[in-house]
Amino acid sequence: MPEPDPLRDISGREDERLLVHYTDVAGYMRQVEVPLSNLDRDYVASFDGSSVYGFTPIENSDLLLKHVPETLVSVPWRSGLWRTIAAVYSPRGERSPLDPRFAAERAENALSSMGYRVKAGAEIEFFIFDKVGAEVLNPTRGLGYAVESREQPGREDGIFSQIKKSYHMPEPSDSLLEYRLRLVEALKKFQVDVAVSHHEVAVSQVEVSVGSRGSLARLADDIITVKWVSRVLARMDGRVATFMPKPIYGDNGSGMHLHLSLWSPSGENLFAGDGEEHLSETALHFIAGILEHARSLSAILSPTTNSYRRLVAGYEAPVYVAWGWRNRSAMIRIPATAGNRRAVRIEVRSPDPTANPYLALAALFMAGLDGIKKKLQPPEPYEGNLYKISPEELRERGIKTLPRNLDEALDELESDNEYLRPAFTRELLESYLEVKRREAEDTRLYPHPIEVYKYFNL
Repeated sequence: MPEPDPLRDISGREDERLLVHYTDVAGYMRQVEVPLSNLDRDYVASFDGSSVYGFTPIENSDLLLKHVPETLVSVPWRSGLWRTIAAVYSPRGERSPLDPRFAAERAENALSSMGYRVKAGAEIEFFIFDKVGAEVLNPTRGLGYAVESREQPGREDGIFSQIKKSYHMPEPSDSLLEYRLRLVEALKKFQVDVAVSHHEVAVSQVEVSVGSRGSLARLADDIITVKWVSRVLARMDGRVATFMPKPIYGDNGSGMHLHLSLWSPSGENLFAGDGEEHLSETALHFIAGILEHARSLSAILSPTTNSYRRLVAGYEAPVYVAWGWRNRSAMIRIPATAGNRRAVRIEVRSPDPTANPYLALAALFMAGLDGIKKKLQPPEPYEGNLYKISPEELRERGIKTLPRNLDEALDELESDNEYLRPAFTRELLESYLEVKRREAEDTRLYPHPIEVYKYFNL
């Protein structure tokens, strides 16, 4: 059932404005402001696709934006301003094959055609800093960055957080409570259901858990909304929010854990069954599909060079392609449900918040669907600490590692992508690979500050 349009009558609102948001192939949110009266048109705005990551060449660059009615809300911090999310269309009135939101919709349609309904939620982690400086614009003089936070150890007022030990810390060590409360209140007005918010493990780190949706596109809408609103409110507070997976050495990075399940049209949780821990055969096939394609999925779920600085042992991020019950060192874990069959689900822990959420959700469900179609069986769940597994046991169990860098992940995606075809158009996949190859190459050209420290006197 579509959500009601909150603005049926726009007469008398000539001075009000509309923020139109859409997402490019790389995952950046884009914005154009138009009169609110544009809602009366078939398309609320147009844009130059050649100026946006992954869309169109300069010789054929016009694209159109159509407002998605259920995303229209008033902006709570500014009177007379509204916000909507838009779908991307070609000048011929056809859906753009390069629109990431279209991939999420196509994935959902593919699942629906096989009698499956989706349910998905997200835990989004990010950092709030007081100051961030990056020295990159004059690389001939060197490169570097610095961050400041009122929670960092070494402050003279004696109030600080501990590295890797700040999970669920209360005030006064937690300096972010007021920020989180304002964030949750604002997100409610954007129709985002925040199930849980709290201080995360790292110093200056926040988690916001978004309640589950029965639509992949709408959950992805929620995720990009969380990122936008978090940044705006941090800026208003004189701080800065970053969803970069690993901005700080030696502390935990930020993940975007995705909770997934499949349901019948009549409302039965198809992941709940009579197997171990109440897991069904359908769920096991789904898990096997994700594990089968885990290395190529990494190019979409962990899509930046910085993502692979997070995927290292000892920081609650996965390193190996494995699953387990309640095991936070595994790529996929099965959360405890206390016998509640409706809560049975899987949690995928490798994604991070730099992932384009429309593509990440589409890719995961297509991988799981491939496992169901082929009736794949997962390996035995691993119950130990995967960070301490020996090389001998890895070989014995045939456990693969996730890619070590973005280039390796992109190589995997180039050779293993057929399972994505129900959701990803050929144009979208080619564009994504091109954008990410260019990004990896560009980053590789810059010397890293740690290289200066290690090799300057070699």
